Amino acid sequence: MDKNFKMQHIYSNIALLTTALILGLSFVAQKWGMDYVEPFTFNTLRNFLGALSLLPIIFVAKLYNSKKDKRTPQEKDIQHKTMAKGGIICGIFLFLALSVNQYCMKFAPAGKAGFITSLYIIFVPIISVFFLKYKLRFNVKISIVMAVIGLYFLCFKQGTRLALSDIFLAVSAFIFALHLLAINHFTHKVNFMKLSCIQFLTAGVLSLILMLIFEHASGTAILAGLKPILFSGVVVTGVAYTLQIFGQKHTQPVIASLILSMESVFAVLGGMLILGETLSYRETLGCVIMISAIIFSQIRFSPTAMKRLKRMKQKRF
Repeated sequence: MDKNFKMQHIYSNIALLTTALILGLSFVAQKWGMDYVEPFTFNTLRNFLGALSLLPIIFVAKLYNSKKDKRTPQEKDIQHKTMAKGGIICGIFLFLALSVNQYCMKFAPAGKAGFITSLYIIFVPIISVFFLKYKLRFNVKISIVMAVIGLYFLCFKQGTRLALSDIFLAVSAFIFALHLLAINHFTHKVNFMKLSCIQFLTAGVLSLILMLIFEHASGTAILAGLKPILFSGVVVTGVAYTLQIFGQKHTQPVIASLILSMESVFAVLGGMLILGETLSYRETLGCVIMISAIIFSQIRFSPTAMKRLKRMKQKRF
């Protein structure tokens, strides 16, 4: 395997793990922001702030880019259309997933909401295998099962019952899976920062329309909740979701979904470190299983080891 490819793979996984860390620690800010503004107002502000935070970076990157643009006008036109199309599609998926998820947070306990939302780690491989014809390594399949079990212990409290909001949370998890796969499709074709910026603008405009129809945004309330809104907009939306797009450039979508599911682990650890919360036995077990699943998914077995495994299966059956 090419050394450069290995390094790109490592950088991508680090970017995705950083994304999971930021998203996990962002939960407090999101809940805090909702104390001041309503869901669509919150999503409108965070998406526009995310887009604005990327504009200076895109400008500076273009200014100091030493490589000569060898594309023909026709190639530029095709790429610009692909970028616009990709940004709008990813933005629509992000808008739908964030809107449904944010609204359900009013009714569902945080732990249960986190567990159901993270079920995109099931939806991504299902869509990838049955519709996109991807092939999964056996250890990745086992890792997915391990991750779901770990999430259950980590997030789902004993005695918790299913409710109507849980169905909508499952819908948001499915949309998050589509968002992840859409990013995987377009990030190989266009500049990841520009794609991310268009995505945020699309999600921001759609959120703004619903905000104007259903909510009454107050300047006083926005100023009062400025800290969590700025954090969610710049750090969570601008940084984390852009790192996700960069990370998916050299990582398979199924592996990416597994790494991103570590968000739940970081959320629990963040509550322990920042809010002084304690981990129960179930939560500790869930963290251990989740981390083990991510590590196991990264192992690449040699062809000899795979042949031995197949022989063992044949002997058993």
